[in-house]
Amino acid sequence: MGHFPEFMMQSANRIATSSQFSLGVEGYVFDGAEGSQMAFWICEQTAPATPHVHDFDEYMVVVEGCYTLITGDAKIPVRAGEEYLIPRGVLRGGQAEAGTRVINAFGGHRADRVAGSSNR
Repeated sequence: MGHFPEFMMQSANRIATSSQFSLGVEGYVFDGAEGSQMAFWICEQTAPATPHVHDFDEYMVVVEGCYTLITGDAKIPVRAGEEYLIPRGVLRGGQAEAGTRVINAFGGHRADRVAGSSNR
């Protein structure tokens, strides 16, 4: 396909820049039960992700391209069709190649929407 369907990219679900750890990345978020969230990321350019920690587990699957996860000294390339579970409390960063699309599921609240938008 090369892109996410339009219904996944509604402006009301657009992730605020302040909730992103990478420049040049577009994201959309959906809320689940008990504060969990799913996010869909589109990486227009090669972009490093600032190291950060979550107090909840994170599951990721790369739909297209490659995201190199960095934890400590380990660099783990996660390629299209591959998945990875990042336990809570693990310091992680990474880098997405241009054209990469990723779906993440978070066990807690990860991202805020652009101001003025609301969840439908």
